[in-house]
Parts: sequence; C-alpha cells; structure tokens
Amino acid sequence: MTEPSGVRTIRRALISAWRKKEAVELAKYLDSVGVRVVASGGTATAISEVGITVERVSVATGFDNLLGGRVKTLHPAVHAGILARRDDARDLADLKAGGIEPFDLVAVDLYPFPEPDLEISQDEAIELIDIGGVALIRGAAKNFEYVVVLSNASQFVEFGVEMVKAGGKVSRERRRQLAAEAFQYTAGYDGRIASRLSEADQALLPDSLALTLTRGLELRYGENPHQTGAFYYPAGHSPAGIAAITQYGGKPLSFTNLLDLDIALRLPLEFAQPAAAILKHTTPCGIGVGSNPFEALGNARSTDPQSAFGGIIGFNREVDLVTAEAVREWFVEVVAAPAYHKDALAVLKKSKNLRIIEYSGSVPAGERDFRSILGGMLVQEHDQGFPEFGELRAATQRQPDGAQLEALKFAWIAVRYVKSNAIVIADGSRTIGIGAGQMSRVDAAHLAVWKARQAGLDTVGAVAASDAFFPFRDGLDVLVDAGVNAVIQPGGSVKDPEVIAAADERGVAMVFAGRRHFRH
Repeated sequence: MTEPSGVRTIRRALISAWRKKEAVELAKYLDSVGVRVVASGGTATAISEVGITVERVSVATGFDNLLGGRVKTLHPAVHAGILARRDDARDLADLKAGGIEPFDLVAVDLYPFPEPDLEISQDEAIELIDIGGVALIRGAAKNFEYVVVLSNASQFVEFGVEMVKAGGKVSRERRRQLAAEAFQYTAGYDGRIASRLSEADQALLPDSLALTLTRGLELRYGENPHQTGAFYYPAGHSPAGIAAITQYGGKPLSFTNLLDLDIALRLPLEFAQPAAAILKHTTPCGIGVGSNPFEALGNARSTDPQSAFGGIIGFNREVDLVTAEAVREWFVEVVAAPAYHKDALAVLKKSKNLRIIEYSGSVPAGERDFRSILGGMLVQEHDQGFPEFGELRAATQRQPDGAQLEALKFAWIAVRYVKSNAIVIADGSRTIGIGAGQMSRVDAAHLAVWKARQAGLDTVGAVAASDAFFPFRDGLDVLVDAGVNAVIQPGGSVKDPEVIAAADERGVAMVFAGRRHFRH
C-alpha cells in the first residue's frame, strides 16, 4: 500500500462537518476523482441530497448515533482506519481481522465553540464541545504519513481544487503542513473552551492562558528592515480589527505601520462627530473633529504640520473627494477609513506608495492587551470606554462652563492615546499642543506649550488634560502661565490639596476624572 516518494492517493474519505455547504462541495470534488465518501449523521444526509453516493459511518460501526448524537464516530472501526500504519504488517493484520478499511482523508469542521457572536447559555455551550471531531482530527494529524487531515471547513474547497488538479494525490509535505495546522487549530479550540469554563472572576485572566494565533498579513519587515515580522490574530475567531482590513493600494505594511494603524483606527472611533487622527511613532501628533472629514483633517493637521509629514491618518467617516485631495497635499504613509467614495479612492490611488486601508468601523469588545517582556508576557484588560464622563466633578471653586466641559472631554479622550507622561492642550475641536513620553509631568507640560507655539497656535483660553495626577503644582503653573483656563486630571495624589489650592489661586477650573489613563 506504500506509494513512491511519499505521495499518497486518496481512495476513501471521512467527512464530519458542522458547516454542510462546504462539506458538500468537498464531497463533489472527491467524487469527481472516484474517492469513496463516508460521512456522519447530517453530513451524510446533505451529501446524499445532491446525488453523491455516500456511506454512513453507522454502517461501518454498526451503531446509529448514541446519547442523542454525542457518540457518532468514537469507534474502533473509524479510528483504526485512521491510525493504521500502511507499511506495518501488524496494523494491516489488525485491520483485516476486524474487517476495517483505512481512511486516506479525514475532513472535519468542529462544532462552533464559542463563535464570538454566539450568545448562548453555559449548558448550551457545553453541548457544543466537540469530542469526536477533535479525536478524528488528532488521529489523522498524528498519522499524516498516510492520512490527509482537513481541520476546518474553510480549507475544504481550496483543497478540493488542489486535489483534483493532482489527480487525487497528495505529497508528504502537504500532509505534514495540514497536520501542523490541525494541531494548531485544536489547541486554539481547547483554549477557547478553557476560557469559557473558567470562573467568572478569572474569565479575563485565567490561571492558564492558551494563545493560538493564525498568521495574517505579510509584513515588509519588523521594527527595522533587518528584522523579520508578521501579523497574527487569534485562531478560530472571525477576523476583526486589523485582521479584517482591506488594502487598496501602496506597498505592503510594516511592523511600525501596524503599531501606528492600531491607534489610527481606535482613536477616531472614540468620537461621535467626524474625526481624524494623525499618528507618528504610536503617538498622535494631531487630533481633530469637525462637521465633516475635511474639517476634522484640517483641525488635526494644524496641531503639528511638521510632525504630520510621513504620518498615518485615521478617519471615522467615509473619505470624500475633497478630503482625499487634502490628504495628497503632503506625504502620508497610510490613510485608513471605514469607507471611501469612488472618486476619493481614484484620487488616493494616484499616490503610488500610499497604503489605503478600509476597516470595519468598530472595535472588538472584551479585548486583552498582550505585551512581551523578558521571560514572559504581560496581559491586561484593554482600556475601553470613559464611564468617568458620567461623574466628572470640579475640585475647584471655579466650575467649567458647558463649552469648557466639552473641550475637557475632547482633551481627555485624546490624552489616553498619548504616551505617558502625557499632557494635551486642546479646544473643543482640535489638539493645540501635545507633550508626550516625558520623564516628568512638568516637562510634558513645557513640551505641550512649546509645540503649540512652534505651530503658531494660541493657548490662551484653551483647556488641558493630564493622563495622571499632578504630583506638584509646577506642571499646572506651566499650563496656566500659557493661558490654559481649565484642566482635567484623575486626582489621587497626596498633593491634591496643594494643586487644588494652586488652581484656585490662579482662578482656573480643575476637574477630577477619578480614573487614570497611562499609556506606556
């Protein structure tokens, strides 16, 4: 039964699939090259309904479905046919003695546990834990020297086309590759089950965390051209966020492009009105809102036109023609938006190297942040939402008026995306000065004021946000000296009374948010 050069011919196949459409398509390809098809339960019914001869697993095992369908393929007649080594005399003797025929291909699509959008009870979820299917996959993957394994329905049609072209033959390298993919897939599947069954207070950060990833975008290089890099997303989940983007033009994305793009997608989506954010080195160099994307872009760029050169722009609205023409007025690496007017897309494509990205327009809920450090990983809940907006309170004698309060909220959203220590000076529609990544908060305040003046922007009457509390009054004084008349900060310092007294002395309003937004 051994074939030369590691090539195996598929003669008998077993299909057991949750998604029946893909299973039927695979069966058609198999049937076209004379492969005998065996299938379980509803899969066999679906295949027979299109006129393909199919043998039911129950014929091979001598049992119909047991325990309400919990047991269908867990039988020696199935697993011996998968695991038998075709050049081992003892294995072949066992098959002959048991009247068991070998399988050359096993194609499985597991119960959908748990699909991201599947809202079901815990009991219903437990019934979606696939046992037999995982056993089939693991057995076939282990025996890849003789058996081809397909571990999810997304592989079925592509493999069917490939197999027909090869006349039903499959190389050893292809079998090994599919086996590796199968074990990666079941590892992710088991990890999702473990997460679901964890105690409620451990659901986000369980005692053991399985992280199985699928390689997505091909990257030009890593953080530097001499480093290789790739983008991965959680295996077994529907692609979301950057994993689901569409690129219309330009060179392949790099590692640093994606780091900037992550913020360029997230930040504008924080605003209800049309918004634009310009990113450089994972920090905003300008954020603006307006009545339309063109106005929002103008406000964002005005913050720091020099740093905006070579930046990445993110929008939360469809890009129209006038906005596209404005984007092309200076050098931009990447532009990202939830949609593009056809005329805008045509204009942007004239820039040969511009990466044009379309994204879904939403942020996946319940995210974790992962960061590698020496010897391990840091994992945390993603910093989402601004519940503190419902409980903002002024700690000073002077209260912010309505316009100031809206401007403070704008600045507070912006400062969460600026590297700590962070200070943002803003009005109600744009950032005016951004002080990012400084070792002291007073230096961040000085930098924000200096950047505003470099851009020729007036800080008198503006507001400011600090991502963490003022440890001393000096940072506040720098801002007030520049004309800032309202400030938002988390509060919580032992020096809060001193800083509040300083704000009262200078006649400015200071709001305590009660929540810190560090970003390292």
